[in-house]
Order: sequence, then structure tokens, then C-alpha cells
Amino acid sequence: MPLRDATPDDLPAITAIYTHHVATGTGTLETEPPEQEEMARRLARIQGAGWSWLVAEEQGEVVGFAHFRAFGAEAAYRYAAEDAIYVRHDVHGQGLGKTLVAALLERAEAAGFRQFFAVIGDSENVGSIGLHLSLGFRQVGIMRSAGLKFGRWLDVVIMQRSLGAGDRTLPE
Repeated sequence: MPLRDATPDDLPAITAIYTHHVATGTGTLETEPPEQEEMARRLARIQGAGWSWLVAEEQGEVVGFAHFRAFGAEAAYRYAAEDAIYVRHDVHGQGLGKTLVAALLERAEAAGFRQFFAVIGDSENVGSIGLHLSLGFRQVGIMRSAGLKFGRWLDVVIMQRSLGAGDRTLPE
């Protein structure tokens, strides 16, 4: 499935996909779907910082998106990235999420990142956990009852994968 950098023209589809996940799922702990204008700000912020926001297309339609950003705002996090992946509800289980994350890993490593994190809402999110495991991530922590959504407490799973030399050497 073709992947490409997201553009502002993709925002209606991106917003619709994310709205579905916010409204029906626990992969994100957001409880109110952001408007398209907010998604435009997020896209501009991520791309403006030199990070990647990708979309996957099928027959000219955006069916999934993924992006990475720095894991934290502090300078010490400049070599650590965090991903976000959302696939349209009718194309789950077809390997699209894995394709998107694999592409993000390549781009993050090329950009000089050394560690890559997945912060997964809901410890019962076996699809996202399995996807990350299949790409060499390992679970490094669980934040118990970190969020409350749909009337239940949700754990947050932290997964990690080294990129390139990881922590074996210091960046130049």
C-alpha cells in the first residue's frame, strides 16, 4: 500500500479516522475528538519540527496515518521519538499499521533518533501491542489506571525499541 507524507488536503480523512478512534476506542485517551483545525495545527507542528507524518492510501483514499514526534519537550529527549498510528476501522488487521510504523522507524533513525517509544492506551489493546512486538519493541512499563474513559480505568503500556546504535555510543 502506498505511503506518502501527509498534506493539508488529507486533513478531512485524517480527522475522520481519528474522530472514530476517539469516539469508540481506547487506543487514545482523548475523550473529545479534535476539530479539523486542531488536526491541522498538529500536522504543521510535527512536520515543521522535521518529524514525519505519513498517510497510507488505497485507491486514492487515505485509510491510515501515523506520525512520530520527540518523546518529550525537554532537550534531553532529542534522541527519543514516540509514535501514533491510526487506521480506518474497516481496514484493521491487514498489516497497514505495521507498514506505517516500519516506515516511521526508518525515518526516525535517518533523522538521528536513537530510541523509539510507543505509548499505548489500554493494556487490552492487543493489536497495537502485537504490532509493536512484531517490529522488535519490548514492553518496558505499564502505568496502571492512568486514564478514565468510557467509565473504566485504563492502563497505559510503554514499549521501546532502539534505533541504530541505540545507547551503545553517544551521538556525534
